[in-house]
Amino acid sequence: MPEIQGLRKAQKDKNDEFYTSIEDIEKEMRFYRDQFKDKVILCNCDDPYESNFFKYFAMNFNVLGLKKLISTCYAGSPIVTEQLSLFDVKGLVVNKKTEKTPYKIEITEVPDSNGDGAVDLSDVEYLIKNKKNVLTILKGDGDFRSEECIELLKEADIVVTNPPFSLFREYVAQLEKYNKKYLIIGNVNAIAYRDFFKLIKENKVWMGASIHSGDREFRVPESYPLKASGTRIDEHGNKYIRVKGVRWWTNLDYKERHEKLILYKKYNPTDYPRFDNYDAINIDKVTDIPCDYNDMMGVPITFLDKYNPEQFEIIASSQTGCHPDSMVLKKYSDYFGYTQDRKSNGRTGATMGNNPILVKDDKKHVYYENKDGIRVQSTYCRIFIVKIEEGDEGGN
Repeated sequence: MPEIQGLRKAQKDKNDEFYTSIEDIEKEMRFYRDQFKDKVILCNCDDPYESNFFKYFAMNFNVLGLKKLISTCYAGSPIVTEQLSLFDVKGLVVNKKTEKTPYKIEITEVPDSNGDGAVDLSDVEYLIKNKKNVLTILKGDGDFRSEECIELLKEADIVVTNPPFSLFREYVAQLEKYNKKYLIIGNVNAIAYRDFFKLIKENKVWMGASIHSGDREFRVPESYPLKASGTRIDEHGNKYIRVKGVRWWTNLDYKERHEKLILYKKYNPTDYPRFDNYDAINIDKVTDIPCDYNDMMGVPITFLDKYNPEQFEIIASSQTGCHPDSMVLKKYSDYFGYTQDRKSNGRTGATMGNNPILVKDDKKHVYYENKDGIRVQSTYCRIFIVKIEEGDEGGN
């Protein structure tokens, strides 16, 4: 096996080790609870016991009717053993050098160990500390790409976790390779990845149900620098940051994604100009999609929050690599950029890449002009869609 960059290094270098709140996990999981019965669940980018993913599934093991819960941690995790010392686990040989050793937890039952009539985290802790072979040391470093962890992946039915954003593409590729169901945290900008967009286009992965806008709060390691706005430290000294563009990504279906988007606007060429370099009209807001237009439209990426595969077909994206070259009708190397006070920005229109272009000057932003005085401006990334006609729901 070729040498690969370790999970620990990737997370350290990218500062993307974020710990999901149990509230966000609970809000999303309520849409899929009946799909978890008799399933083996894997949380393989977590720290068992410290992870809220592990806590959620362990405390709800009986309610969800799980068959088995597996959770692993990687070497050098900054929070591993914060809440559960390996020295407290009966039958486990640990010393100071191996206290931070990566390990796995495998649970097949969560009984009411303290007899208080309810199953909670104290019962889980007792189980881990006292039942043989529930917690075992991993042979390797706990990287999800290691052979040891891949064997655990093969055993799982559903994977639920928050993989490091810097390894998102590689992580999803592995899930797809082994044909796994999954529910994972990622960024909305993942649609820019060619292979991932292909999964979206083919209706093999979609956005989850509970997060559609705004940012989300994540706990971060103690070493994480709190430089941005929206950060805080709680009364226990735990650090938190807010991350924009966070979404759940899944291939678990839920009924809300099949609800029809109500369209009420009427098409007219003034409000819906055509792109200069794509054979499609521009839509600035998802709510502005016209009800009477059946050809190709370019919509914002927020469309995916409302995407119903029975109502629309995704054709392509303007992102490089996410559309055939033949879709781009025009290049702009003979256009030159200017600020609104008519100062050159030193760039040609070639720097706009494959962004959708409109012939306009909004008097606010940079524009590009050719020798004939025609001015154009770039839009943000667009997803190109067509409506599926009534009675023809096989578009995807």
